[in-house]
Amino acid sequence: MLLQQLADFLSLITIGMCFILKIPQILNLLLAKSADQISILALLLELTSYTVMTSYNYTNGYSVLSYLEYPVILLQEYILIFLVLKYLNKINKFSILISILYFSISISFALQLIPKTVLTILAPMCTPISVSSKVVQLLAIFRAKNADTVSPITWFISAFTNLTRVFTIWMDSADIILLANFIISVILSSSIMLSAIYYRWNKVKRD
Repeated sequence: MLLQQLADFLSLITIGMCFILKIPQILNLLLAKSADQISILALLLELTSYTVMTSYNYTNGYSVLSYLEYPVILLQEYILIFLVLKYLNKINKFSILISILYFSISISFALQLIPKTVLTILAPMCTPISVSSKVVQLLAIFRAKNADTVSPITWFISAFTNLTRVFTIWMDSADIILLANFIISVILSSSIMLSAIYYRWNKVKRD
């Protein structure tokens, strides 16, 4: 029973920390007024994953508390993508058109104008999409050899919340697929965090 209580407590912590997951990264961008080391592709992959999972849970009528972290992170993701596009000077007719298309599809999912079976097919694909987004961001840091605009705190929170999910899933279902997904996410989020710290530390040494 003690382990189960610990698992429930960690679930609450996970959801709570997701409320501030992207805030350090957003503040970092606002201070730097640059997004050179941020991969827009990684953000769009994350956006796709969070949108599908939010829509999937909502259309299936699941308890809001069981998936609250997804819409909360999604709202932060909108702000983050807007800032990155702004600082990369990519707010143009094309990006506005893509935004309109995205919100049209999202609303269609929520209103079930697009059949739920489409979300049922897309939901399992969110795991490789999420992993891909982290790999792309990690590669962007390595190519730039700079991480001034990447927030180590954001990736620490990501690694920590994924680690707590490893424990809660192990306690709840021990689902091998889910466990593998979160373990990989812990490794990749930690790698991004450590890379950001490494390149920042090197810059401080050079200065």
